[in-house]
Amino acid sequence: MVSQGSSSVVSLSRVSKTYRVGTTDVRALDQITLSIPANRFSIVIGASGSGKTTLLNLIGCIDAPTDGVVEICGNNVTELSDDALADFRARNIGFIFQNFSLVAVLTAYENVEYPLILLGMSASPRRLRAMALLEAVGLAEHAHRFPNELSGGQKQRVAIARALVKRPVLVLADEPTANLDSGTGASIIALMRQIQADLKTTFIFASHDAQLISHADEIFAIRDGTLLEHRAEAQ
Repeated sequence: MVSQGSSSVVSLSRVSKTYRVGTTDVRALDQITLSIPANRFSIVIGASGSGKTTLLNLIGCIDAPTDGVVEICGNNVTELSDDALADFRARNIGFIFQNFSLVAVLTAYENVEYPLILLGMSASPRRLRAMALLEAVGLAEHAHRFPNELSGGQKQRVAIARALVKRPVLVLADEPTANLDSGTGASIIALMRQIQADLKTTFIFASHDAQLISHADEIFAIRDGTLLEHRAEAQ
């Protein structure tokens, strides 16, 4: 359930994350405080090992903070049980992965449809929504092709459709253009920007891609787990 009481889709307050590696504690994030309004194209930048992926994992409710409070869609997710957290994540957050992470034995249509099956949606509305998303990303004619029959850009379009099919409030993407050539990357960025405008979805990326960064509404720069800078364009 999404709370309507908060103007921020994401709010982190003094969030830290420490991992145990052997006998050593490694602090991946240190006292991060940030807020992201709805309908923004936000990018987290930083060198490898800076904490970008850890930050996305906390926002995506894949991992829990060691300290601090994480609020997503007005809900304090640090207070949710494991089952409640899994349900909340399934209904409200979409993910786009660098390596696409499509199921090889499923067609493009079946990959997009699968999240709706997990949510228990009946067959007819499920088909209508899955096909509408494939149409939106320009792949309706390739609905019955398998991932190995698609180009890298087409696979990423399927991944975007899959992330959006359950109509999440928030979509997270870790280096979504890293495995694409610059032309294909540009078309994927334009597609995500158009979807953001049409559906009012909030996108948060971790990326090194200068082309993607140039489109950002919000930029969060982190180094060694610490937030160094936040730049925001006017809404």
